[in-house]
This record gives sequence, C-alpha cells and structure tokens, in this order.
Amino acid sequence: MRRALAVLVVALALPAAAGAQPGVGVKAKTGKGLYAGYCLSCHGVDGSGVISTSHPKGVLDLRGLGPPLRGVGAQAADFYLTTGYMPLADPHDQPRHTKSPFDKQEIAALVAYVASLGKGPKVPRPQPRLGDLSQGQSLFTEHCAGCHQIVAEGGYVTNAVAPPLHQATPVQIAEAVRIGPYLMPKFPVSQISDAQLNSIIAYVQWAKHPDDPGGWSIGRIGPVPEGLVAWLIGAAALVGCCLLIGRRFQR
Repeated sequence: MRRALAVLVVALALPAAAGAQPGVGVKAKTGKGLYAGYCLSCHGVDGSGVISTSHPKGVLDLRGLGPPLRGVGAQAADFYLTTGYMPLADPHDQPRHTKSPFDKQEIAALVAYVASLGKGPKVPRPQPRLGDLSQGQSLFTEHCAGCHQIVAEGGYVTNAVAPPLHQATPVQIAEAVRIGPYLMPKFPVSQISDAQLNSIIAYVQWAKHPDDPGGWSIGRIGPVPEGLVAWLIGAAALVGCCLLIGRRFQR
C-alpha cells in the first residue's frame, strides 16, 4: 500500500516539476520554436529553402518544396501568416485565404523571426483614407480587374483562382501588391506609388459594400448573369407578345 502511494505521489509530482522548469512549453511559442514546428520542413534551416528534384517544376518554374525566406522581410511573412496562406498541408496546393492556426502573438513571433533571417521590407502601413476613390477605381480596373473582376469578387485564371478580396484588410492588400503572392505579379513603387496604392485600397474597401443604384446587384460578378437575366426577361416578353397576337388572330 505504501509503495503504491509513493508511486502515485511521484506520478503527480513529475508534471509539476516539468512545468516548473524554465523554457519547457515556452520555447515552442517563440518564433524560432514555431518555425521549427511548422515551417522548417519546407523552408529549411534558417530560411535556406528546401529544394527537391523529385518534384516537377511548379508555378513560375519554381522547383522545390519551399522557397528561401532570407531577405523576404516581415512584409511577406505577415501576409502569408495573417491570411492563413501558410502553413500548407501540401506545398503544391494553391494557398487560400483561411483562418490562421496561429494567434496574434504567435504570428508576431514568427514574423519577427523571419525578418531576423535577413534584411527585407517591413510590414506596410497604408492610409486608404488619404486615397482618391475615383483614381482607385481607375487603377484597379487597369491593374487588377482582369483577374479579380471590377468589384473584387474574384475569378478564374489559368490553373489558378484569383480570390475575392472581401476578407482582405488594407495591410494585406498593400502587402499583396508589393510581394505578388502565387500567380499575382508584384508591383514595385515605380509602377504603383504609395499614394496610388492608398487609392486602390480605398476602392477595394468601398467595393466590399458598393452602391447598387439599379436596385439589383445580381451577385456583382459581371455581364454573364446580367445577360442571362436580360435574355430571360426578353424571352418572357416575346412569349407574352406571341400569346396576345395569337388571341387576336383567333378572334
């Protein structure tokens, strides 16, 4: 009986002792610990990248499981983590905007660690309130609407999906423009200035809840549903006319 009691006391004491050890359970919450647990298998030790010759070339002729992260800075890390693009279950899948498995503190720790791997761009701080809505619509139409549609509802491109932007925050939009995630081209300041970027973000924010002066948005996804509705109404009107004409001839 005494021996069994002693075993029980030891079993209860061991977890408490382990929890009292400095660093146990805390290290995993650091940027380096989180990187080791979730990112290292694809992006390599210290962000050196992982190249695999067993996989064919993928998007943008990139061969490998994960590109190097040295020099990408806080900007890219913040975008991919806050949007839930990373981590991916399969490195060959297209990343989608989902809920991140990390909380804000963990994301901040990971971003800081990736930024420490090499000098790179910081997280941008856009100011859409300083932008011009009309200019933003013009710039978005020129640079973005071809893939994301005019009211940012998303669309399809070759072997990929251009996501809708209704979940994107101003910071995430600014980051995406500068880094060009997945198939999206990146736009440096020489192509889209910070002031123009503010206008684009202001327009995207407006497009999340646009005005519908016609009264019926029809999903805001372009001319296809509008054309279908027009044909439906037109066909109904023609049938009605035919019925009226037929009744007159019967008389």
